[in-house]
Amino acid sequence: MEEERQNHEGERRRREEEFIENKERYRKTIKEKEEQMQKRQEEMQQMLDEMRKREEEQCKIYEDKIKLIEQQKQDELKRVKSANYEEERRKDMENMEICCSQTASSLPKDETGQNQKLGPKTNEQLKELYDRLDLTKRLQDIMRTADILQITKSSFQSLEPQEENELVNSFLQKLINMDYRARYTVIKHRQKEDYIDSANPDIHPMDVQMAVFHCADGFLKQLMVNKLSQCQYSLPLLVPDPFTQQIEFPLWTFSQIIKSWKKKDSNNEIISQTQPVYKAETPMVAFFRFGSVSSSKSQLINGLINEKHHTFFHRNCSGGSRTRLLMDGVVEIAWYCPSGKKTDAFEDCVAFCNLHGDAGTNEKQYEILTSMASVNVLFLPDFGQKNQYKGLVRSLFKSPRPLICLLTDNHCDETELGNGKFITGVLNKNQFDVSNQIREIIKVSLTKEKMTFKVEDVAKHTGIRVDEEDPECRRGKEAAVQIMGLLRGKDLSTVKETNLPCQGELWHDWCKINKELHHLEGENLEEDKSTQLKNMTDIREEQVAQGLSEFMKTFIETMKSQRDNEKHYFLRWMMNQLNEFTSNELCGLHKEYGVKWDEVSALKKMPDNLDQLQHEQTNLENISEQISRTSFGFEHILREFGQIYESWSSVTKNKKDNLQFDFCSLPSLAAEMMISGFPMELMDGDAAHIPLTWVTAVLDELVKKLGDQKVFVLSVLGTQSSGKSTMLNAMFGLQFAVSAGRCTKGAFMQLVKISEEMKTELKFDYILVVDTEGLRAPELAGRSTTHRDNEMATFVVGLGNMTLINILGENPSEMQDILQIVVQAFMRMKKVRLKPSCIFVHQNVSDITAGEKNMEGRRRLQEKLDDMTKLAAKEEVSDAEGFSDVIAFDVQNDVKYFAQLWEGSPPMAPPNPNYCENIQELKQTIRTHASKSDGIMLTHLRDRIQDLWEALLNEQFVFCFKNSLEIATYKKIETEYSKWAWSLRRAMLDIKNKLHNKIENGAIHDVEEADLHTELNAKSEEVKKTMSDFFEKDRDAALLKQWRGFFEIKIKQLQENIVRETMRKLNGVLQQRHLKKNMEAERTKHENTLFEKSKELALKFKEQPYDENFMKTQFDSFWKQQTAEIIRDTPLVKDIDILGDVKNILIQNYESLPLDRMKESSEHKDMICLPSYSGYVQLKRSSGYTAPLKNVFKRGKERIGLVLSEEDEVQIRSLITDITEHTDEMIQSYNIATMGYSNSCIQQLVDYIKTRITQHEEEPKVKYVFKSEFFVDLVLFICHRTNKTFTDQYKMFREANDPVLYFERKSEEYYRIFQKYCQGATSTLVLGEFVCNKLKESIQQTVYKQTARDLADEMRTNCKSLNGNRSNLEKHILRTLAEKHNFEAYMTYINNPREHFKNFIRDEVSQYITVRFEDSVRPKMENSIKLLQKKITNAAHESTNLSNTDTDLWLIHFALSLFDVLVFSVRDLIGVSHDDVDVSFLEDVIREELPSIISDIHSTFSTETFPVKLDHTDRPDELLIDHLCDCCWVQCPFCAAICTNTTEGHPGDHSVPFHRNDGLNGWIYRGTTNLSIDICTSAVASDRSFFNSSDDTVLFKEYRKAGPKYASWSITPDLSELPYWKWFVCEFQEDLEKYYENYYQGRGKIPDEWRRYSQEEAIESLDKYI
Repeated sequence: MEEERQNHEGERRRREEEFIENKERYRKTIKEKEEQMQKRQEEMQQMLDEMRKREEEQCKIYEDKIKLIEQQKQDELKRVKSANYEEERRKDMENMEICCSQTASSLPKDETGQNQKLGPKTNEQLKELYDRLDLTKRLQDIMRTADILQITKSSFQSLEPQEENELVNSFLQKLINMDYRARYTVIKHRQKEDYIDSANPDIHPMDVQMAVFHCADGFLKQLMVNKLSQCQYSLPLLVPDPFTQQIEFPLWTFSQIIKSWKKKDSNNEIISQTQPVYKAETPMVAFFRFGSVSSSKSQLINGLINEKHHTFFHRNCSGGSRTRLLMDGVVEIAWYCPSGKKTDAFEDCVAFCNLHGDAGTNEKQYEILTSMASVNVLFLPDFGQKNQYKGLVRSLFKSPRPLICLLTDNHCDETELGNGKFITGVLNKNQFDVSNQIREIIKVSLTKEKMTFKVEDVAKHTGIRVDEEDPECRRGKEAAVQIMGLLRGKDLSTVKETNLPCQGELWHDWCKINKELHHLEGENLEEDKSTQLKNMTDIREEQVAQGLSEFMKTFIETMKSQRDNEKHYFLRWMMNQLNEFTSNELCGLHKEYGVKWDEVSALKKMPDNLDQLQHEQTNLENISEQISRTSFGFEHILREFGQIYESWSSVTKNKKDNLQFDFCSLPSLAAEMMISGFPMELMDGDAAHIPLTWVTAVLDELVKKLGDQKVFVLSVLGTQSSGKSTMLNAMFGLQFAVSAGRCTKGAFMQLVKISEEMKTELKFDYILVVDTEGLRAPELAGRSTTHRDNEMATFVVGLGNMTLINILGENPSEMQDILQIVVQAFMRMKKVRLKPSCIFVHQNVSDITAGEKNMEGRRRLQEKLDDMTKLAAKEEVSDAEGFSDVIAFDVQNDVKYFAQLWEGSPPMAPPNPNYCENIQELKQTIRTHASKSDGIMLTHLRDRIQDLWEALLNEQFVFCFKNSLEIATYKKIETEYSKWAWSLRRAMLDIKNKLHNKIENGAIHDVEEADLHTELNAKSEEVKKTMSDFFEKDRDAALLKQWRGFFEIKIKQLQENIVRETMRKLNGVLQQRHLKKNMEAERTKHENTLFEKSKELALKFKEQPYDENFMKTQFDSFWKQQTAEIIRDTPLVKDIDILGDVKNILIQNYESLPLDRMKESSEHKDMICLPSYSGYVQLKRSSGYTAPLKNVFKRGKERIGLVLSEEDEVQIRSLITDITEHTDEMIQSYNIATMGYSNSCIQQLVDYIKTRITQHEEEPKVKYVFKSEFFVDLVLFICHRTNKTFTDQYKMFREANDPVLYFERKSEEYYRIFQKYCQGATSTLVLGEFVCNKLKESIQQTVYKQTARDLADEMRTNCKSLNGNRSNLEKHILRTLAEKHNFEAYMTYINNPREHFKNFIRDEVSQYITVRFEDSVRPKMENSIKLLQKKITNAAHESTNLSNTDTDLWLIHFALSLFDVLVFSVRDLIGVSHDDVDVSFLEDVIREELPSIISDIHSTFSTETFPVKLDHTDRPDELLIDHLCDCCWVQCPFCAAICTNTTEGHPGDHSVPFHRNDGLNGWIYRGTTNLSIDICTSAVASDRSFFNSSDDTVLFKEYRKAGPKYASWSITPDLSELPYWKWFVCEFQEDLEKYYENYYQGRGKIPDEWRRYSQEEAIESLDKYI
């Protein structure tokens, strides 16, 4: 233990000693450190003393130097702070005025030639300048934006100007294209002799700019400064009038210029700023000079702002000279905008103002600049000149504002004089170094001087004219401010919702329901459709119920009360105010969106954070929605216009209310805005919907204001932010919104006018430019982006005559995305026969001058296009192998490579000149394509928009697209074709009538087809010429040419057909003539015998006194005796009994038939209109192993009455109709009126009917046979319906051929002859009267026939129902049916349309004759008879001249003169004695006797006799039936509506303007007794199915797959109201149910909405759909 204690104590002592030793060592070290520190402090103090001493010495040197400068230049500058600066400034300004007057009189002209005040000489120079620029007239008639933006030849040319009068146009075109070389526009290739004339120097480029500025209206000035700003050029801030020196401040002109920049905030974070320049608060550096200086002030400023770009024009720029006239006193301004990078010249936005000319002579500008500048920069030659400026210089040095004084004739170093004043010489110094030196001084000065500058504050100065104070501009601003006052102070997130309520949720709901309406599902399609339509109507009523907000009401009233210019100013001010109203809030939201987008993008790369990703995506959506709610631009006001119009017009249409608000004026206002150059929203980007009613109304108003002009639609398509809008703006000077991100939502259209000089090359009046939202928008991900992009691409490609496909760079993945969409869109266009063209534009491509690279790029693009075509072909079911199979495309000329837009890095980079050249090249290519296009008329464009949109809503574009333009154009051809066809028919009718007369007169004995063609040749050539003119000169010639070949063939076929038909009829006349020859010869013999015997009798009484009663008694006795002998020898013509003959033939030949049916009733069934034929058929018996089973099944079906399907019913009705038509033709061919009747006619009809029924039963697809009752009833039906035709024609035959009737008519004629002879009349007189009596019947027939042809001709022109194409006829038939309200007539129309058409035409003709007999029919008859009377008297006169002795020769010549006009032959006078006839008096006899004959014929003219006096085929109604019913009669396989094509065998599918519900055709829902209410145009838009003839299920939307008769029809979805047939079903529901013995119940229950249609609405709807 002790030992341990000792060890422990030793260890303790050792440690204490060690501690003491260390302590001493540390104390020593600390002392040494303290000594070192003290030594260093002494050394530092010594250094500071030395530095202070050196600084004092340096200061002394500077002071000595300043004193030396002052002594050398004898111009003392005292550094004294003024106690009363403003008083001294006033005195200095007075001194300035003295200096100005002295300078003007004593100083030599400076190098720019601008020191002299304007005098007579300068005015002459100005006038000469304007004259050389061809602007003299523009001093009064100012230049307008519309004049500049219209397309002229120079718009496509990039050639430099060759003449001085081309300078202005060249400058403006380049400026519009954002080509900054516009400011260097000079005549570069002047002739040598031009340089000799010193009195006519080159025009300064800035004189060109300022001359245009002075001659421009406010809107063109605004466009100019906007383009100058985009070119990063300085802008005119203060502009003296060259003639009056009145200073103008163009504040309004600056109002649309917006600058963006980035800077660091107090937290050293980079923030973005976007502000209109007239409101931006920035430092301002003012530059000016006193006297003439050797250095360029503008060039120095350029070095400060952008060393690579001449922001301010200076003397060393291309075209710079000493001859400028318009720049003296102009103050220009430019802004430096930092990008937030270390390389920025300034950390914040800085304005630079440059006063051109001597500040001493431009005192007002000098005063304004020096009072508002943050830093003044003065240019002086040097101090000490006797130039009277020392007072002005002194005032600047005394001013508290920083001043930099640059001595251009001195090379002294930089000297700081204190108080922010600097002096430096620039003589012989490096320009770059000087710029850096001045920049650093400005930066230092700006950190100390906090004064800021706002452009709009310049207006506070007196003595200047502010353009904003112009009356129209001021009133426009006041109105805009007043309206914006309604929004101030409101919550931005709700202000749009409350002030523009119609376009919000209600409109979006309406769009959603409308899209659902085009994809109907479920069992009750029409009920669902009616419900959806009702919901849409309710939404419209809600929109109207909200009324107009005070904002919209005031806006609309303001627009309506203003004139053009004032309205234009008002709209521009509204745009500015709205941008200002929302810009700050939107800027913050966009920034927030960008930050959140980055976070979401980062989370997408981390698959473990799905919940957080979903949460952040929701937040991103919320920000996006907030941006949408906060956005409030001018386009939203126009969108509200559209929704107000659509909702109010919908309610007005449905309720017929007299609404207080005149909503009809809105389309007119919008059209005026489009004409003025404002973009018009075509597709609402938020709702992804086109407001069709609104767009249609606006285009209709455009047509009213401009006429139905032709436009060339140029659309653009591309990915987001690929520069589409920028490209269009640069190309045409447009104003589509451009900014980063999704700048365009939806689609906008804008008009660009074509100048008169260009219309000779371009066949249209305007270019309609369509700008669209970008494809593949990331913010739309998750919202069916692909579908929306496909929809947009299809719409834009279909709408455009040419589409620009804009691609950013050559990124393969991006190209593949857009190319797949584009190729599919073009493939769809080919399928619907639209033929747009396209140009691919690769934006932002570097090294575009490498030709080999371009060739490689084109090859890759072609390969991609071909690959995409193959992919798209699979989806679109196409056989296209390459892109060239889809569209005409030249990869060499239709692919463009564009340079980068900016020449450097924004925001200070100007546009790349190569980009501008690319724009010009593209415009030239567009011109080449456009010159081959006919464009599209505005009305057709309106229809095209509707067709495209309706088809897109139905998704199956190709299947659903209805080309209204093509349909309308085809209908136009049909109308013209109808005219051409009638022209040929009419000509052939005249030829036929002439030849018919010749045949009857025995002049010709055969007819050759070649002769008919020769006769028709003149009219045929005339029709060909008319056709050619139509196809070549019509406005739609380009579209018409696809059908030209067909209609030329059709006309040729028609001509051949009518020639053959005429030949057949004339051959029939020849044959009948031969058959009637003996009968007519016998009758003529009897007539001549009677003539001679009556003559003999008269001669017996000639010498006796004349006693009328005695003579009449004697003649009657004679006539009775003679006619009795004739009748005894001639068989009588008996009455006929058609129905009796039918029964007899059936009894004799068909003993097994149930002939008791003929005794049941005298009324026979209308076989065509029966509701069902099930009772007339039985299934065919089967054979083979399955026969017993099938026959049992057959008997079961017979018992339950389900033998026939709907298709079978249609098939049988079609058979009956066909048989009926053919039997009608057979009856006409019998020519009973001429040849008489035989029961063999009935036998032929019965045999034909039997044959047709047997043939039908033997067809393999027919599963039934007819019962014998069918044959009997059909024969009886046909014979019953033709009974009247038989009897009427036989009546005419009997009147002409029954001797009793015939000689009764002749009795009066012969009695008059008898009287003549008794009274001692000469043979000449009697023969003349006999000839006139012979002519009477022929004259009458000729007059009636001619009148019938003329009447048919007139009705083709004047009768509304008959003067158009087939569709027009159908419309009038439906209107008449509704007006007459006759159910039986409706069923005839539905079941036997051809018969109804014939009956309608007959009724129309009958009514026309009745109503127009006195003012139309009778005058035609009288005119015709006058012409005949003249021809007869002329014939008599000519015959007398040729033969005045020989009666036979006279009669022969007389007959020959009339043989093609009247039926009259010398044979008719055989047997008549010509003794004692004095031929020389025969002409006079006929001239005297003919009027009494004419008078007798006149007396028979009446509405009753007119149709009776004509053969059936000669009647006007039958002529029109032959013409109008020669068309297509194919019926819709669903609803039995008739194809309305005018030509049979027409090209393309069958179609109708609107279909009807299937129940009208007897269709029922399978397994029920419920009549169908489905409309096929609704069904084909649904997912429903139907059963075809093979009992297979087929989707309605794929109906073409159901069989040939379905495939030949074009049934496009149509969800419009179709009131007509809905009204009919409701009006005749009970009749239809009784007729079909089925009911509108269950699935067939009629929707309540159908019952609201009135008869008037049904009739009115016909004009809309047909």
